[in-house]
Amino acid sequence: MKGFAMLKIGEVGWIEKDRPKCGPLDAIIRPTALAPCTSDVHTVYEGAVGDRHNMILGHEAVGIVDEVGSMVKDFKPGDEVIVPAITPDWDNEAALRGYSSQTGGALGGWKFSNFKDGVFSDYFHVNMADSNLALKPEGMSLEAAVMIPDMLSTGFMGAENANIEIGASVAVLGIGAVGLCGIAGASLRGAGRIFAVGTRPISVEVAKKYGATDIISYKDGDTAEQILEATDGEGVDAVIVSGGGPNILIDAFKIAKAGSTISNNNYFGSGEGDRDTIPLPREGWAYGMGDKNLITGLCPGGRVRMEQLADIVTYGRMDPELMTTHVFKGFDKVEEGLELMREKPKDLIKPVVLIED
Repeated sequence: MKGFAMLKIGEVGWIEKDRPKCGPLDAIIRPTALAPCTSDVHTVYEGAVGDRHNMILGHEAVGIVDEVGSMVKDFKPGDEVIVPAITPDWDNEAALRGYSSQTGGALGGWKFSNFKDGVFSDYFHVNMADSNLALKPEGMSLEAAVMIPDMLSTGFMGAENANIEIGASVAVLGIGAVGLCGIAGASLRGAGRIFAVGTRPISVEVAKKYGATDIISYKDGDTAEQILEATDGEGVDAVIVSGGGPNILIDAFKIAKAGSTISNNNYFGSGEGDRDTIPLPREGWAYGMGDKNLITGLCPGGRVRMEQLADIVTYGRMDPELMTTHVFKGFDKVEEGLELMREKPKDLIKPVVLIED
C-alpha cells in the first residue's frame, strides 16, 4: 500500500509498505476523509516526539471498515466509521483509573504517527475496534465528521477540564481549530463572557459564531493587560490555553482569578532557543501560592467519546464544518494539505482531504 510518511526529521515523502495485519480484536480501515494537523508539523519539522523513520503520518480520519478481526462484534466491512485520534488500550491500568489517553505510558494512547503508522495511507490499523470506532451518523458530511476525532475532542476537553460554571468568564488563548472548539465547548457549558485571543480574520469570524463575546488581538498590546483592563483588574474564572509558545502560560496565570482553573490543551512541540522548559510567572502565580490550578490533558479517544461528539453535531449544538476552509480531492493532496498547515495562510483554519474511489 501507499502512505505519506515522515522519512526523518525535516523530510516527508510517499512510501510503499505492506498492508497492516488485522488481529482478532482489531480492524483495518480504508480512509474516506483525512485532515492534516499542526501536530504533524511539530512531529516532522520540530522533531517533537523524536526522530522517526518512514513512519506514516496522520491521526484524523473517517473511513470505511475493510476488515475486522474474528472477535469484533459491533462492526463489519462496509461500515462508515469515525476513527478517534487517540486509540487507547482499554484493558490497561491507566484506562481503569480514568486516564485512558495515557495507557502504556505518557501519551501512550496516541498511537497514530507517534509510534505506529498513521492514517495517511491506503489502509490503516485500529486496535480494539469495538472500543475505538464509532459509526458515522447517516447524513453527516465527511468535512464535519473528520473534525470530531481530534479538533472537537481536544477543544471540548479544554472546556471540560476548565471546570466552567454557568455564567463564568473564560479566556481562550489561541483560536486555531482546537481553540475554536474550546470556545464552543465553553459556550455549551454555560459560560457568560468569553474572550477569544487571536488575529486571523477567518478564525475571529468563526469564534464569534461559536460564542466568543470579546476578541483580543495581541497586535493591540499586551494580551494579559487587555483582559485585565476589560475585567476591571479581576481577571477570568477559567483559562483555556490552545496555542502559543512556552511563554503563553505567563499570560494565563496573570489573568486567572484565585480559585480558577487554567486548562492547557496546547501542544508544546518545541521550546524557545535552547530552553526545554516552560516558564511560569512568579508574581502572576502569586509566588506559587495563588490558588490557581493548572490542568493538562491529551485528547480523549474511544468509541463513547466519538458517539457523544457526533450527537453534538447531529443535533445542531455546534457546526464543525465552519472550520473546514480548504477541501482537496484525491489522496495525493495530503502533501499539499500538510504544507498548508505548515505555512498557515491567513484564510486557513483546517484543510480536509476527501479520498475519491
